[in-house]
Amino acid sequence: MTTNPPVWDCPFHHTDGLEFDPLLKRLLTEAPIARIRLPHGEGEAWLATRYEDVKVVTTDRRFSRAAGIGRDLPRMTPATIAQAESINLMDPPEHNRLRRLVAQGFTNRQVERMRPATQRIVDGYFDEMEEHGAPADLAHFLSNRLPLTTICELLEIPEPDRDRLRGWAVAMMRMGPGSGEGQEEAKAALRAYFAELTATRRAHPGADLISALATARIGEDLLDEDELAVMAMVLLVTGHDTTTYDLSNITYTLLTHPEQLAELRAQPDTLPQALEELLRFIPFRQGPGIARIATEDVELGGVLIRAGEAVHVSYLTANRDPAVYEHPDELDFDRAAGPVNMAFGHGQHRCLGSHLALMELQIAIGTLLRRFPGLRLAVDPSELDWNSGSIWRFPRTLPVAW
Repeated sequence: MTTNPPVWDCPFHHTDGLEFDPLLKRLLTEAPIARIRLPHGEGEAWLATRYEDVKVVTTDRRFSRAAGIGRDLPRMTPATIAQAESINLMDPPEHNRLRRLVAQGFTNRQVERMRPATQRIVDGYFDEMEEHGAPADLAHFLSNRLPLTTICELLEIPEPDRDRLRGWAVAMMRMGPGSGEGQEEAKAALRAYFAELTATRRAHPGADLISALATARIGEDLLDEDELAVMAMVLLVTGHDTTTYDLSNITYTLLTHPEQLAELRAQPDTLPQALEELLRFIPFRQGPGIARIATEDVELGGVLIRAGEAVHVSYLTANRDPAVYEHPDELDFDRAAGPVNMAFGHGQHRCLGSHLALMELQIAIGTLLRRFPGLRLAVDPSELDWNSGSIWRFPRTLPVAW
């Protein structure tokens, strides 16, 4: 059993398009349970990169997110993103309680009822893009607008407030020197905004998701004021941020993989399966997310993790694990059904809004391919400007022609 492995210095700042981070690939191959040092936070952490080890860390109750509250844990951003009252930092049974209450107001049926409205929104965006003419920036006409509009409609966020909320959400995810103060200010601003809004909705509930959460009960149990405010904030941020980048990343990947694009155009009914493979394949972020703490000594993958030590997981490497996916570095729409990919996380902290994101992606990508059969990049891929200032990987603009 390994007890004193070497420490890997891990900036995890690979910004070469959507090429898989070679450092992550090395860790998966050479040190699947690695001791790492991240850009921010105190001390070191473990990083699990294999699919099965990631499953263990994300489902075994001996690994706790709540135990890390108040500690300056190793992380990618100058300031911590999650708040102490957030469901993202809760363990069972508190986490289960909150998730059950949220599930009452944010159901698959509710998301499915949104499909016709989402289709109308997407059609309108593409009408504007067509009227503008080629070349057009898909990020401007689609990616930067659809997810924010959808979640804000669901939460009934007033339209004049939406750009301001988006700005705060972006600021929270920044990395690099000088971004810590802005992160803290953005988090505080979002918290204050949703504290006021949720108090109003609790006093005067409507038909929106915040009102549904404010009035959701299991017996006498309901969300308290802080839980409701932070939950609304989490839904706003997670309900649009990653989907914004997924739309551009998926389109870019299809346009730079002509064989797979032609296959999908010839069989449009396979879009849901193709999207699952695209989500598995695309490295959508930099490095790991929120750490967990081992609450007792645990052996993981032949390595002894001591009680109190921080443990990270990489969903990116889990999605490229050759022990689980044959030829994992290939984009294969005919891939045999296997374990679910971890693009939305795994276990109790799997993304609450994954069903909303998949609905948006299916409508947006399906409509894009149907309406623009000659869609192509309007510039050489080498000319694209890739984001390098936050945890997310995506092209800032995506010029397309048809």
